[in-house]
Amino acid sequence: MQYFTLETRLLMNHYIADTVVMIRPNFFGFNEETAESNAFQQEIDAPINNIRISAIGEFEVYVELLRSHGINVLVYDDQKEPYTPDAVFPNNWFSTCPHTDRLFLYPMKNTIRAAERRQDIVDDLAEITGYKVDKSLLSYEAEDRALEGTGSLVLDHQNKIAYAAISPRTDMNVLTKWCEMSGFDMESFDTSGPSGELIYHTNVMMTMADDYVVICLSCLKNAADRERLESRFQATGKEVIDITVEQMNKFAGNMLQVQNVSGQKFLIMSRSAKLSLLKYQEEIIEEKHDNQILAANIPTIETIGGGSARCMIAEVFGNKNLLVN
Repeated sequence: MQYFTLETRLLMNHYIADTVVMIRPNFFGFNEETAESNAFQQEIDAPINNIRISAIGEFEVYVELLRSHGINVLVYDDQKEPYTPDAVFPNNWFSTCPHTDRLFLYPMKNTIRAAERRQDIVDDLAEITGYKVDKSLLSYEAEDRALEGTGSLVLDHQNKIAYAAISPRTDMNVLTKWCEMSGFDMESFDTSGPSGELIYHTNVMMTMADDYVVICLSCLKNAADRERLESRFQATGKEVIDITVEQMNKFAGNMLQVQNVSGQKFLIMSRSAKLSLLKYQEEIIEEKHDNQILAANIPTIETIGGGSARCMIAEVFGNKNLLVN
């Protein structure tokens, strides 16, 4: 077991966000383009207005859940033009990096998702953080190479390690370039879902926290990958909470650790994910690691969008001012 001094732990907390961006899903809907590589998406037979009303309602309750616990939430409205039905998942097109003081923009697999990148949001975040905007990876889109932000990258900020499941949305060349630019070590691996398909985003099977990792180890295709990752987790002092494929299908891998302005730590997930957890898994999170679970009820967004609670929140590191909600 690796132990850290109080000073080191305070430094580690610098790498847990207390501010997030969320996009109100005014024009939410089923995305046929992305469904080709996202096995979690399901189309439902309901009027589009009803779907959007449900999605917006789920979103508003989620925002209030976070704010009521002292977590800063920057909310932007989805725009009618261009049409971006997945705009509710902003973590795929940008991330803020506290190690480099950069705001990275990412190449997307589908054109309809690339249209989610918004200059007004980028400008606001550059002002809030003081970070330099880095667009250098966007040139890969012309080569049909993607790296979809913190959907592709599950980051151990404390140890500067980037974990990534290779897929059509996570290209090895772009991943390698990002690691060179950010100074992160790369841990890439191959996956196999319930029907043998590639896991489309790393963050549906894996969540990284400061002291623990939630991961579906059975999705790792190669025994060598599993052995290497388990050794890496042990070396970095991460307790492994292994989830089943069934739990992953309930989005139990799609979580995010955040903190509030007082430093209290939370693990954000959906209600579906929380209900799938076993008692001992909840106890490890809440009692052993002192992370309060916050569960958002987002069935419409999960079902139609194929993403969950973590996908809906993009971390903002480098917040220079305390934001008042």
